[in-house]
Amino acid sequence: MRALLIVDVQNDFTEGGALGVDGGGAVARRITDLLRGPEAYRLVVASRDWHEAESDNGGHFAPPGVDPDFSTTWPVHCVRGTTGADYHPALDVDRVDVHVWKGTGEPAYSAFEGASTDGLPVRAVLAEAGVDALDVVGLATDYCVRASALDAVAAGYSVRVRTDLVAGVAPESTVAALKELATAGVEFI
Repeated sequence: MRALLIVDVQNDFTEGGALGVDGGGAVARRITDLLRGPEAYRLVVASRDWHEAESDNGGHFAPPGVDPDFSTTWPVHCVRGTTGADYHPALDVDRVDVHVWKGTGEPAYSAFEGASTDGLPVRAVLAEAGVDALDVVGLATDYCVRASALDAVAAGYSVRVRTDLVAGVAPESTVAALKELATAGVEFI
């Protein structure tokens, strides 16, 4: 069975957010169009960064007064309970079956580093549903989509990235991520 994995379509990763990606809002709208269209997925999983307030989240947030390096340290973003951590309003979350939180108190890029709101690891959620293939969509192509797709391949899933339903931070890193994904066996549709 093929499932849909929606990665981090959150306000802080779309235009105007702490780490906004150009085209993020459009990606949210197009994912909703997919969810409402004729191609049905029996399981839809959506991940969210869910960082702790009053914490550097394992060094993920740059210390106050220090510029982030945008490689291992980042500005404060997607703090649970804030608008920035909410799904983008154009994403129809009523179509999501399983919500996943990741990065709670530690750096996390892949949805596979998270757990469902019931505390189940993503692999357990997918195994329980009989999933053997994943379509991956969301934000950002060159970071969390990349990490999630690579972890899915490493876990033995057949993986496709829907290139019309992702957006990257920068052209160079997005191209590099797509090349890496292709080398790992990810299919693009």
